[in-house]
Amino acid sequence: MARQLDEQIAGRFPVGQRLRVLDVGMGQGTQALRLARAGHQVTGIEKDATMLAAARSALDAEPEGIRERVRLVEGDGRDTGVHFLPGSFDLVLCHGVLMYVDDPDPLLAGLARMLAPGGLLSLLVRNGDALAIRPGLSGDWGTALTAFDTTEYRNRLGLDVRADRLGTLTATLAGIGAPLHAWYGVRVFTDTAADGAQAPADVETLLAVEERAGRTDPYRGVAALLHLCGVRG
Repeated sequence: MARQLDEQIAGRFPVGQRLRVLDVGMGQGTQALRLARAGHQVTGIEKDATMLAAARSALDAEPEGIRERVRLVEGDGRDTGVHFLPGSFDLVLCHGVLMYVDDPDPLLAGLARMLAPGGLLSLLVRNGDALAIRPGLSGDWGTALTAFDTTEYRNRLGLDVRADRLGTLTATLAGIGAPLHAWYGVRVFTDTAADGAQAPADVETLLAVEERAGRTDPYRGVAALLHLCGVRG
């Protein structure tokens, strides 16, 4: 997904431009720190205290120049209007968040308002059109059968969460003024790998296969996750 995001950044912004980035639900700060190392000014917002502490710890281990480019905010992604002015960011990330939000439309509308004209909104969501793939490949036929007719599922943490369908999100993005510009699949072939499984020796080939599948039909349509990129008009 990082490669996909870098491709969109390179295609939309001048080389060397330092972007104003908002990472909503930043978790432990993986993407925020990666973008800060690339020279961008990053604000991360996270409501989970444990995740926020992990992000702060990771940030503390960075050189001073990178630490100066990152601001961490404790808060909910639905309250961006409380913390920031409209149009304050060139790039807004919302990765792995929508599955925990019952009604994502207000959140997405708020994120779109944070974007400057021409700004990029990057979403990573569970693919609601492929929920039957994982249980089907593992032989859990009852769960697979149910998955065809729902966008709700139980994740690996045992939490009941929700997925999003490409068609629905495409319409939502158009309605909030950040129409879909590009989309990719993420974890096409690797979603059934066991948690904690070691990477293969030839990990670069694995990544090349996943990257190719993530931009190629019909493979991307059955990926576990979808990476959608909308552009503020």
